[in-house]
Amino acid sequence: MQQSRSILPVILPQLITITVLAIVVTVIHGSILDWKVSLNFVPFSLIGLTLAIFLGFRNSTSYARFWEARTLWGVLLVESRHLTAQALAVVGDEAGDRAHAKLLAQRLCAFAYALKHQLRESDARTELSAFLPPGDVERVAGARFPAAMALLLVQEWVGEQLRSGKVAVAVVPALEQSLARLGNAVGGCERISGTPIPFTYSVILHRCVYIYCFLLPFGLLDTIGPMTPVIVCFLGYTFFALEALGAELEHPFGLAANDLALGSLCYTIESSVLEMVGEPPRTAKPEVRDCILL
Repeated sequence: MQQSRSILPVILPQLITITVLAIVVTVIHGSILDWKVSLNFVPFSLIGLTLAIFLGFRNSTSYARFWEARTLWGVLLVESRHLTAQALAVVGDEAGDRAHAKLLAQRLCAFAYALKHQLRESDARTELSAFLPPGDVERVAGARFPAAMALLLVQEWVGEQLRSGKVAVAVVPALEQSLARLGNAVGGCERISGTPIPFTYSVILHRCVYIYCFLLPFGLLDTIGPMTPVIVCFLGYTFFALEALGAELEHPFGLAANDLALGSLCYTIESSVLEMVGEPPRTAKPEVRDCILL
């Protein structure tokens, strides 16, 4: 099932408001009581150019955060596969040995879901219970930083295999490198989640866009006449859409339509590492979302 990810429903109330305002201004010929609001398009051209530059900068910054977040989750997928493949290579082909590799794969799945719920500040217990015993579920879900605790379970697996002699000491540095990259990815996600774009900057830009769009009909009326509502609607759509999209992409781990589909990313990690150890996915596949930006 596909879900539209258009930004239009988000900005539709504002768009309708400024279009209605433009119609009213056109009908009354830009006069408020007996006062004719004397504006022309020149200041709006200058202000509009400045706003476009700042909106472009805001969207570039927001998309950089979004793309970095997606890259970090790509690292999680690659390193999870790498650790699972290493585990299968070093623990042996015996049935009991493969059970140890399956345990690692399950903990890696739990790690991905724990990070998803930590970033969204939601309860991870339901999904963690598909991969971990009850004691470990509570240990991870009850932690202040569930992802770090789940990663600790993966590190404990390495220590257990080392002490039992199933993993040679010479192999441990390679495993530790993958674990370090997973930890760096978690830290990067936490940095993005915990450090938004400065609020004052966003508020100033938001207010300037609204003031510009509400005054725009008065500046265009004497130049384009009856076409004022059409042009105001088009320009308002452009500015409102850019402002709303930048605000959405700023928080890539949320539940908005254009945020990262963390459920799908977790399922990809889960299905990939479990397939390597000969097991089917344990959670339901999330719905696929398209990417239509109107």
